[in-house]
Amino acid sequence: MNSKTKLTGRVIFRGDPGYEAARKNWDPHTNRFPKVFVFAQRTQDVANAIKWARENHVPIRARSGRHALETNLSQVNGGIVIDVSEMKKIKLNKKNGTVIVETGNRVGRIANTLAAQGFIAPFGDSPTVGIGGITLGGGIGPLQRTIGLISDNLIELEMVDANGKVIVANKKQNADLLWASRGGGGGNFGIYTRYKFKVRRAPAKATVFKISWPWNQFEKVLKAWQQWAPSVDTRLGSELNIGPKKGGNVMMEGLFLGSKTEAIRLLKPLTSVGTPTESIIRLLPYTEAVKFLLPPDPVLTQRFSNQFSSGFGKRPFPDKAIKVMRHFLEKAEANSTAGFFFLNWGGAVSRVSPKATAFFWRKAKFYVEWNTSWIKPSDAARNIALTRNTRRKLQPFIVGSYINVPDQGIENSGPVYYGANFPRLRRVKAKYDPQNVFRNPQSIPPA
Repeated sequence: MNSKTKLTGRVIFRGDPGYEAARKNWDPHTNRFPKVFVFAQRTQDVANAIKWARENHVPIRARSGRHALETNLSQVNGGIVIDVSEMKKIKLNKKNGTVIVETGNRVGRIANTLAAQGFIAPFGDSPTVGIGGITLGGGIGPLQRTIGLISDNLIELEMVDANGKVIVANKKQNADLLWASRGGGGGNFGIYTRYKFKVRRAPAKATVFKISWPWNQFEKVLKAWQQWAPSVDTRLGSELNIGPKKGGNVMMEGLFLGSKTEAIRLLKPLTSVGTPTESIIRLLPYTEAVKFLLPPDPVLTQRFSNQFSSGFGKRPFPDKAIKVMRHFLEKAEANSTAGFFFLNWGGAVSRVSPKATAFFWRKAKFYVEWNTSWIKPSDAARNIALTRNTRRKLQPFIVGSYINVPDQGIENSGPVYYGANFPRLRRVKAKYDPQNVFRNPQSIPPA
């Protein structure tokens, strides 16, 4: 490689010690064989890596938490992976209620660090997801009905563009890039290095809950949940998981930013359904509540590969849709991480207009995703087909799809991920990356 620019940071070429460890993602079926990994230590390392890649005509991928759920998003064969996971500064300004975080931070690290200082930082269902990816795609989770999506709290960012130039975007400068970065997905406009969020004080205590039922009660639990969850008190965030018929169960967990007595009353419509096998409802110091909801989720020891798909429900699933789910859950691999996942919507999420940020799907009642899981590569094709056929059958009952839980089986995916915001996102793309340097299988094409 002969280029004017030198790679800086921690650089690992194919064949170097450490290459195999660098190559492994949370989902094994997304692992690829890049030419080189650059573990950036500062913004300049990112700029140098982008310039080097362009001088050598090498495809670029950005990576922070290694949680990409589809292939060729955070790695590509023969490409350069600009990994920002070692850029981990966190700077909280208590007086202004803001925090500046570098893009290599994982969600759990930020949530726990801020909780210890008495502040709420949003999170999803895994502590090891990178703040970079989750923010840019929207950022959903059990706190969203109280404080909005993670991206709704984003007020400023730093990004390196295709020329290696550092750009700052906020309400006053490059406001169109800030708009696009609040739900327009990572890997489209440049490589982000820093985010500034508004944060708010945490309550001293919060109530967490975890309730389980036998698998065969999933239909009545789901029906009760879909009637209850979208309109329950907006301080309550609830996730419902339904595992495979063989070896799986039904589990609802989440948190309520309020007292245990009130939580028990609000949860009654669900706790009184079927015969729960486990019921935990606990008032905890806020710091402990965060730990309860973010149990360890190590990246490098995951055995299951997955195929995900996602969408938004505007009304409760009718029996026809539940029948499709049942078929899926009966066919999914036994004792695997496959299943359906629901998250209640509304509250602060729906108070933002669909066009105010790039994240369009504001008016739903709930979010839904499903995934098949497998260990043996020979089982991949069958499982991927099961997920995608299920999407086809559920199509009448859902709208859109969540860019952070992508499915490359979706054709003409732009309007599916971004709704009516897709044309504007293409214009922003044309302004900041006119030559389409940052691209992947479903990236936004320039207008």
